[in-house]
Amino acid sequence: MTCHNCRIEAKKFGKDRKGNQRYRCNQCSKTFQDHQPKPLDDMRLPLEKAVLVLRLLVEGTSVRSVERITGVHRDTILRLLVLAGEKCEKLMGRLIVNVHVKDVQADEIWGFIGKKQKAVEVDDDPNFGDAYTFVAIERHSKLVLNFALGKRNQAATDAFIEGLRAATSSQEFQITTDGFAPYVPAIDNTLSDRCDFAQLIKVYRATAEGERRYSPAEVVSTETVPVLGHPDPERICTSHVERQNLTMRMMIRRLTRLTNAFSKKWENLWAALCLHFAFYNFCRIHRTIRVTPAMEAGIADRAWEIEDLLYAL
Repeated sequence: MTCHNCRIEAKKFGKDRKGNQRYRCNQCSKTFQDHQPKPLDDMRLPLEKAVLVLRLLVEGTSVRSVERITGVHRDTILRLLVLAGEKCEKLMGRLIVNVHVKDVQADEIWGFIGKKQKAVEVDDDPNFGDAYTFVAIERHSKLVLNFALGKRNQAATDAFIEGLRAATSSQEFQITTDGFAPYVPAIDNTLSDRCDFAQLIKVYRATAEGERRYSPAEVVSTETVPVLGHPDPERICTSHVERQNLTMRMMIRRLTRLTNAFSKKWENLWAALCLHFAFYNFCRIHRTIRVTPAMEAGIADRAWEIEDLLYAL
């Protein structure tokens, strides 16, 4: 250890009450300690308790349930969620770039912030109402390449596809989406130089009266529509990203249907999504491939722990 003032070697000088090594300069007699990483920034919550809170959150536990289990106040839990979400967002933005992919599937899943769209008033927060999460997953590695949060419109779709371009390499791949029309101009403008594109359009049977609210509509038939390039008909599929939608419903409490769990702030929903996808990509062993998606994609060499997500930046 070198003294910051004299630039000479300092000697060990005991430890502080937390067990951190301190040093003392023999020339100026100043004492100091080595820089300690702060995975929780300025939060005073013990790291072990923070890890427990995050582990419960990624397993689909509600904020108030986590409060009852851990004794940590719900406001502290939400501050920790936002902090972890920011770290996970930066981590994925740094590591999930130029990934070699073969088959990409994209879809969007509905949620809402504050209140449902039909109850939104003119003076409400513009983020209130429908909030769709756009997700792109690689079929073989199961890696979530990109996700976006916004309204179900052209602007949100364009931003989502631009992020997908940054996440994938320039090698050609095939992408499949559902029949949502804004995908067509977004992919044509952004990914036309590197992908074959097809849409899988599902035709639903009209639901009986009383079933519309609680029962999913029955799929009568599907239609594959080549849109760009020469997509392989055998690879036109959205089953894997739709299974990812189910995982999101189960593992992100604020997206669980037919409950009183929902996000009241855009920032909290975005943080929950960032934490979920970072945990899914880097920490959670996928049963099909028996490793994490990041390992399968060659981004990581081991399964990460929650602590690794906090220390990664």
